[in-house]
Amino acid sequence: MPRPPDPAVRTALIEQAAAMLVAREPVTLRALATRVGTSTMAVYTHFDGMTGLWGAVRQEGFARLARRLADVAATDDPVRDLAALGAAYAANAIEHPALYRAMFDAAADLPDPESAGAAFGVLVAAAGRALEAGRFRDVDPAAVATRQWASGHGLLLLVISGVLPREALDEHVPALLTAIFSAAGDDPGRCAASVRAGWG
Repeated sequence: MPRPPDPAVRTALIEQAAAMLVAREPVTLRALATRVGTSTMAVYTHFDGMTGLWGAVRQEGFARLARRLADVAATDDPVRDLAALGAAYAANAIEHPALYRAMFDAAADLPDPESAGAAFGVLVAAAGRALEAGRFRDVDPAAVATRQWASGHGLLLLVISGVLPREALDEHVPALLTAIFSAAGDDPGRCAASVRAGWG
């Protein structure tokens, strides 16, 4: 009776492929299998080939992000929650920089494309709560979430690529979020306090 596929090997293949991609190393079946210490057949066993592997790399990035965002509990301060979601998003990118960069490489199709939108949906929902609570006024929650995601993503790419130090996140993200949320209608002083509480 054949042994079932080892999930640890699957994870190792995904992480190694992402690391090689980011390092701009040629990702061949043989090179990948050698790095992981397995056979080339393992790529077919787990992913049905290289095309499936690339989709799985992106999917794993979004799956880890979704788990990290799910750990952020909602409070009675939705602006604080938006900042906390931003902190969780940043922590995920810092912890898994290769996967983070690979997950936005649209050269490979996602097996579950809706998973990419799910993370964004969490931000939109929190911005919607801020609107309902009267903290934001006359804004589209999706627009606020887009501004938050775009600003955070740009800064994170500069940090994980080594252009800026890790400390740049703590220096600039709270100011960016306060500006975005104040422009959405929140009181600047109250907004800054909520952002500080959420960013930690």
